Amino acid sequence: MTDMKIVPVILAGGSGTRLWPVSRDSFPKQFQPLVGTLSTYQQTLKRVSEPTLFADPVVVTGDSFRFFTQRQARDVGVNATVVLEPARRDSAAAMAAAAVFVERRAPGSLVLALAADHVILDDDLFHQGIRLGAKAAADGKIVVFGLVPNEPKTSYGYIRPGERIGGEDDLRLVDAFVEKPNLATAVDYVQSGYLWNSGNFLFRSDIMIREFRAFAPDILEAAEASVADAAEDADLGFVRLAPAAFERARKTSIDYAVIEKTRDIAVVYGRFRWSDVGAWDAIWQVTEQDADGNAIHGNGVARGAHNCLIHSDGILTGVIGADDLVVIATADAVLVAPKSHAQDVKGLVDQLKAANVGQVATHRRDYRPWGYVEAIDQGARFAVKRIVVDPEGVLSLQRHHHRSEHWVVVRGTATVTLDGSERILTENESLYLPLGSVHRLANMGRIPLELIEVQTGAYLGEDDVERYDDIYRRT
Repeated sequence: MTDMKIVPVILAGGSGTRLWPVSRDSFPKQFQPLVGTLSTYQQTLKRVSEPTLFADPVVVTGDSFRFFTQRQARDVGVNATVVLEPARRDSAAAMAAAAVFVERRAPGSLVLALAADHVILDDDLFHQGIRLGAKAAADGKIVVFGLVPNEPKTSYGYIRPGERIGGEDDLRLVDAFVEKPNLATAVDYVQSGYLWNSGNFLFRSDIMIREFRAFAPDILEAAEASVADAAEDADLGFVRLAPAAFERARKTSIDYAVIEKTRDIAVVYGRFRWSDVGAWDAIWQVTEQDADGNAIHGNGVARGAHNCLIHSDGILTGVIGADDLVVIATADAVLVAPKSHAQDVKGLVDQLKAANVGQVATHRRDYRPWGYVEAIDQGARFAVKRIVVDPEGVLSLQRHHHRSEHWVVVRGTATVTLDGSERILTENESLYLPLGSVHRLANMGRIPLELIEVQTGAYLGEDDVERYDDIYRRT
């Protein structure tokens, strides 16, 4: 293997609708602790933090998730460069932009492109596979990672491995990629030694650019222009790809654009346990199970139940006498379905979107750059919310045209600016903010600030805010 450190590129966009109601547009699955205590994004960051093997990662995500990616990386001690896509263009445009971005910083770098929402349970075996694949990648191959199937899955694409490379049994040329098969074909593939396609790649940045130039030059042109004209927010730590250029890229996957067309392709047999956790049945498979096959995450309990997934973010959720169910409870939505219908959740989400149901897109807890706001109760002319501000978090200087607010501090110390004067509020102290007053809330302390906000007025929408100053540069 080359001595060059590998640059991890983590693709952290997407919405994960099949994991509703936990995964929603405003807070998608890659940032959620679906398996274990860390989000899959954080697990991915930690997996590529071995300093002798990896350089600091590059994370590609959308503008809406920029603070999630940054905060969650910081929470696990990882220094990441966050590159922001101005529009969703699927994985081909993201991969092209990442390859160009890395190539401009360090020509010919080895790049490991990983999805932020996958689960890998054996990091040592994963690293072994990376080291093996790096040999072929350094020699100019695009390397994919195939998993030995344990059942005939119809929801995965498959790889037909070919001849060995360098005499290595677990490193092969790729004879063919095949699309998601029907059940009979999947059974044949498993018996014939085909591999699941994990959708993760290892390559040299210049080689990926060359292959884009050969097979998808229009996408490469858009990516190169978007990187060349990118704007860097040095103080906030983001790189913003140029919108006009990036939006010229057509929507397609890296598989269709390049991977299924290139001839310089190899596959590593991944001996690690892997799941793309694309639906709730996949979450059940990779979650620790009790003697009855039940996987319980959070505040759940089972009695006389078998092979169920119980996932509760807070409320106590009991399942009695059921078999093969997924029961998912959040603060404002509950999903109950047979595991065999887990893929149908997307259809339910589409139905709810068509009916303009708010719980499809947003949670009661709405994360902000400085902390979060959680809805508690709401009526015709009032709303009650819990506000938590991180240490050093600062809200924008703002006013509201249709509501007044009352703040009660329940934990920490609040620094409040109200109509030009500043005051300090500590636990059990409160403050009234009249309609139209110019105000700002900040936490200059060392512990999170928590307060209860009571809003009253004719209109209580989140868009009733006029910002005068914002350190996070929101409009």
